[in-house]
Amino acid sequence: MITLDPQQQAARDWFESLRDRICAAFEAIEAEAGSDARFAYTPWDREAEGLAPGEGGGGVRGVMTGQVFEKVGVNVSTVGGRFAPDFAQSIHGAGDDPSFFATGISLVAHMANPHVPAVHMNTRFLVTQKRWFGGGADLNPPIPYAEDTDAFHARLRAACAPFGPDVYQRYAKWADDYFFIPHRGVSRGVGGIFYDHLECGDDAEYDRNFEFTRAVGEAFLDIFPQIVRRRMNQPFTDADREAQLVWRGRYAEFNLVYDRGTLFGLRTGGNIDAILMSLPPVAKWS
Repeated sequence: MITLDPQQQAARDWFESLRDRICAAFEAIEAEAGSDARFAYTPWDREAEGLAPGEGGGGVRGVMTGQVFEKVGVNVSTVGGRFAPDFAQSIHGAGDDPSFFATGISLVAHMANPHVPAVHMNTRFLVTQKRWFGGGADLNPPIPYAEDTDAFHARLRAACAPFGPDVYQRYAKWADDYFFIPHRGVSRGVGGIFYDHLECGDDAEYDRNFEFTRAVGEAFLDIFPQIVRRRMNQPFTDADREAQLVWRGRYAEFNLVYDRGTLFGLRTGGNIDAILMSLPPVAKWS
């Protein structure tokens, strides 16, 4: 078992409560579509040399396959230990001491209807020799609609507004830069926000950065179900499905080649199925 300090426990509790609310909201959408799909939850322990089960923490992988959500994964984890020396050099605050703690929520939804955008959301709290929050949310439509893109960004902009006049603009640009696929020369989707290394040097900074991270989670929970309901009954063609499958191939390429979260999970003894739950259930390369 990992012993958590009050800040770590508060962050973990929030991420797990957000998971519960998101999963309930997604199950409600499935019920509206006449589906009885529900999340299946699988707990896991972090594996690392010299650790007994549970000593390095772990998490819970939640996956649902339904009529609206072709595949959606909502994972939470709370882990700790020591980074491998070479990997520690790449992690904020771990260069001189590889000890770490991390807790967070990660979500990826691949939708059955090509007109409904796929989506990613992740927020996290890490402790090395520094403490910081990171995360974000981005919309990934195979067939973009300006109405959906504008609504998604407007809700994130509103979440950012209380924290500074340029916060949304900075984090939206960070998302555009981060979610770019260099070898394809295209963006993964239509953006959102991405932030990292919001340092918590004292209690006041922790409270403010935690408040911002909660605002991001609340914004996602508010806007994405609205977009799903707007599009989930829209008719689609074989050509629409083909476009979706080819687009999913691009999504898979990004997550396997460039995504930091994938690398972090693989290098820290995370659960392989939980790490790779972001991959689509079906994809195509032309």
